[in-house]
Amino acid sequence: MPIALFRIDDRLIHGQVVVGWGQPLELRYIVLVDDEVASSEWEQELYRMGVPPDMSVEFVTVAEAAQRLPALEQYPGPGMLLVGDIGTMRRLVEQTAGAIRAVNVGGVHHSPGRVQRLRYVFLTPAEEQGLRDIAALGVEVTAQDVPGARPVPLGELLTATAGS
Repeated sequence: MPIALFRIDDRLIHGQVVVGWGQPLELRYIVLVDDEVASSEWEQELYRMGVPPDMSVEFVTVAEAAQRLPALEQYPGPGMLLVGDIGTMRRLVEQTAGAIRAVNVGGVHHSPGRVQRLRYVFLTPAEEQGLRDIAALGVEVTAQDVPGARPVPLGELLTATAGS
């Protein structure tokens, strides 16, 4: 079954991902794509603790995810591919030659240099360009923190101001 959601969320695996998205989409697995986490047993164990027993989790690098995407899409049941930042998703989209059709911007939280665009999305100019680059590759980019919220199209996201 195809991956149900390609998501950017800087908190990676947490309640909103596992419960908020996992239950409505009936997710059976999460593929966490992060070069550093893929090489850290300690971090992997921390993230595994946040995943219910009936959901599997796999930790892969960007290169592994790109190479294995066709196989990942064949896993039984719906799944989520999760990255922690826009740059990682951009690299993955570039390496998968049109295989990713839609990206969900979930949580990109406050840090120095970021401007608030939505309640849950803060972006630097470079991150805004990264999202434009992803869209230029034919990917629909929307922001949506939870399934019941309205998906915010990229153009609206990039022109939103704090408090909107």
